[in-house]
Amino acid sequence: MASANQTFVVSPKAGPAKVPAGERVRGFGEIHASFTPPAGAGQSSRCAQCGVPFCQTGCPLQNNIPDWLKLAAEGRFEEAWRQSSATSTLPEICGRICPQDRLCEGACTLEQAGWETVTIGSVERWLGDMAFENGWVAPVRPLAERGRSVGVIGAGPAGLAAADRLRSAGYAVTIYDRHDRAGGLLTYGIPGFKLEKPVVQRRLDRLADGGVTFRLGVDVGGEGEGALAFAEVRAAHDAVLIATGVYQARRLSAPGCGSDGVVAALDYLIASNRKGFGDAVPAFDSGALDAAGKRVVVIGGGDTAMDCVRTAVRQGAASVTCLYRRDRDNMPGSAREVANAEEEGVVFEWLAAPRAVLGEAGRATGVRAQRMALAARSAEGRWSVEPVPGGEFDLPADLVIEALGFEPEDVPALFAEPDLALTDWRTIRTAGPTKATTLEGVFAAGDIVRGASLVVWAVRDGQDAAAEIDAWLISREQAAA
Repeated sequence: MASANQTFVVSPKAGPAKVPAGERVRGFGEIHASFTPPAGAGQSSRCAQCGVPFCQTGCPLQNNIPDWLKLAAEGRFEEAWRQSSATSTLPEICGRICPQDRLCEGACTLEQAGWETVTIGSVERWLGDMAFENGWVAPVRPLAERGRSVGVIGAGPAGLAAADRLRSAGYAVTIYDRHDRAGGLLTYGIPGFKLEKPVVQRRLDRLADGGVTFRLGVDVGGEGEGALAFAEVRAAHDAVLIATGVYQARRLSAPGCGSDGVVAALDYLIASNRKGFGDAVPAFDSGALDAAGKRVVVIGGGDTAMDCVRTAVRQGAASVTCLYRRDRDNMPGSAREVANAEEEGVVFEWLAAPRAVLGEAGRATGVRAQRMALAARSAEGRWSVEPVPGGEFDLPADLVIEALGFEPEDVPALFAEPDLALTDWRTIRTAGPTKATTLEGVFAAGDIVRGASLVVWAVRDGQDAAAEIDAWLISREQAAA
């Protein structure tokens, strides 16, 4: 009998149920339900099992997507989940937050042929949630202890992915993070409507139950309470992985950008997420980082900007506008997130760049913007923009959120390691395609190497770094024998 995937595609694309916009903006819960087993199997059966799986090549993790879609279509759900988790340490998280429209789903053969993509991300999420609900996810239990330890600096996706693989290989793993909760951007950067925090916590719990040690509130290279010298971390372990991410915000340089009411995106998002945990957040409680009743302008066009505009709507902003200097087709953020934001009432001013923040030093009252036009395409395919003569206009604003991207901190200075080499972009330099830095036994992965990027790339880098660290430690053992 032919497989469900070996027939003509007759079922239309249908994602899981979505909470109506008017209802979902009242809270921070995820906006999509999970598939039921019949619906999940039915959507999985739409995969054509094509000979060249472009979905797999479009995935940074090279996930075996056609294989687990076929298993799910046949009702072999646990096998499908095990296949999806074989190449990804955070499949149900990537299923929620990856911009699949730009990655696997965008490369799907059905999508290219006009039949609409397979709902790969939603199936991945559904399988992962089912795995936790049914007890298929067990704590990490290495076959044997290796008698070696690895320190991981940074509890974000790259650090967590590396810790999972290293602990599975039998290494003692300690994760250091400056925050009081692990998870990095998964915990404090991404809002709950995209990624509810219990989804992250159960992955953290699994690592802790498997023997990974978390040292939270420890600022490696910092000053004051909680500070720990990098040299101490290095001395305590046989190898060290730097997975700190990039969190230094790019700021506006326009006149008036120092006014009260102009805030960095990450500060704003961290405050919102902390309130979701029930923390006391003075900057939020004072109104400085709360959008309630305010006219909000978010400057930027990436996924962080989308997180900010959708958070502001949920906080009860009087109006929310996103200002982006290129057009919709050239926006770096997910098209799906733009659509969600529009459904929720966000207004987009395309081809518009900030010129100045209006108001006094003590209070922003608006943003003066300039209409832009696409000018020329670079060798990388990125359009440059140029001002449109006479195209200035003003937007009222009580809160201006800068979502202009992130840059790395000065890691060699923080860690007091002048021999830790950097690239021209101030990210950590590694040896060719490897994760090895210029310090022996010190590796780096994630955004601190590649620059601000996607969570899925951080997961890929963390997993690759774990494999490299394992090989390096084995080679040292063999050389010493």
